[in-house]
Amino acid sequence: MTEVLHIIGGGMAGAEAAWQAAGLGVPVVIHEMRPKVGTFAHRTGMLAEMVCSNSFRSDDDERNAVGLLHWEMRAAGGLIMEMATVHRLPAGGALAVDRDPFAEAVTARLRAHPLVSVVEEEVEALPEDGHWIVATGPLTGARLAESIRDLTGAESLAFFDAIAPIVHADTIDMGVAWKQSRYDKGETEAERTAYVNCPMTRDQYEALVDALLAADKTEFRPGETAGYFDGCLPIEVMAERGRETLRFGPMKPVGLTNPHDPAVKPYAVVQLRQDNALGTLFNIVGFQTKMKHGAQVSVFRMIPGLENAAFARLGGIHRNTFLNSPRLLDDRMRLRLRPNLRFAGQVTGVEGYVESAAMGLLAGRMAAAQILGRDLAPPPPETAMGALVSHITGGADARTFQPMNVNFGLFPPIDARGGRRGRADRYKAYTDRAKAAFSQWLAAQG
Repeated sequence: MTEVLHIIGGGMAGAEAAWQAAGLGVPVVIHEMRPKVGTFAHRTGMLAEMVCSNSFRSDDDERNAVGLLHWEMRAAGGLIMEMATVHRLPAGGALAVDRDPFAEAVTARLRAHPLVSVVEEEVEALPEDGHWIVATGPLTGARLAESIRDLTGAESLAFFDAIAPIVHADTIDMGVAWKQSRYDKGETEAERTAYVNCPMTRDQYEALVDALLAADKTEFRPGETAGYFDGCLPIEVMAERGRETLRFGPMKPVGLTNPHDPAVKPYAVVQLRQDNALGTLFNIVGFQTKMKHGAQVSVFRMIPGLENAAFARLGGIHRNTFLNSPRLLDDRMRLRLRPNLRFAGQVTGVEGYVESAAMGLLAGRMAAAQILGRDLAPPPPETAMGALVSHITGGADARTFQPMNVNFGLFPPIDARGGRRGRADRYKAYTDRAKAAFSQWLAAQG
């Protein structure tokens, strides 16, 4: 009888790991503490619940590293990417997802699989025996985190993640705002009008920055420090870095024309992205925040078009724990001190939904291979998955290790000879090489 694979955590990584292992014929038990034990960010007990942005970022698999990761996961039969594609929303060149139907679909597919069972319980300590994948994500329970620290003899590293508010669409003043994707990007009209844009004059922008700086904010407990991941900085932290930082970041006014006043170029633009298929909810792009709830309402209603905004969800901040993976994990994502334990997802030090799910995909396949008496090496470093797992299991400096999104800087360099001098051509060369290498890696598994 085939041994059972146990997975702690039913987020993006845990769900994908279970799907991959079950697809290879290995029985799986997912141990998920929700809904019995809630978290700050989750609202349901569904698997693969999206708690921050609803975007999987760029879907361009020819010139973008995360788009390439999308391609690799689809090629490997990934459940997360399949359901994200089924439940995609208009978002220009990005893959945005209708979050609740997406999570419902992932949950239904896994619960219906004859080799997958879901146990609603909190695992409070690292098991000593059996085959386990720890995919607890950024909100690892306090007792389990303590167990990890006890075993590894080191403090888990921690930073803080912030989430952005969501606005009811019918409370946005479309006499002020308008719909348009930057540079009209997208193949369909829905994609070219995927974002709501709120224009700001210089005076309005300056007033907003002042308000962000002065607003009441969540205070950290004694001994906590705010080591944020740069890809998810609170809007007020960005404002603290300089008064023009937001205009060159989430509020940049480029690639947009205000149809209400086409002759006047906005000084800054706040964008909102559709958050559900009905188009009734929009999240404020880049406006993740640690401001207190009362301050958020007053500050965000300073944005033209949002003066009467009603919020379906306000922003917030939560702790995010991750391992010093270059020191603790081997290239099969096993804990060196206890090889029956694999880790996957954000707890390994990757950042983002797609990256987390990709590490779950690898961990699930590697664990299943071991249970079936085989050894599965990671994909080549020329691939997106291979570049990520190489980075977190030894490519990064353990002394300065911080969470990382997938990017071409993690890939072995492309030979610049042969006329490939432009950035677009160079990125295309990366993706062509990666697709060939990943296809060979998959084919070798039979």
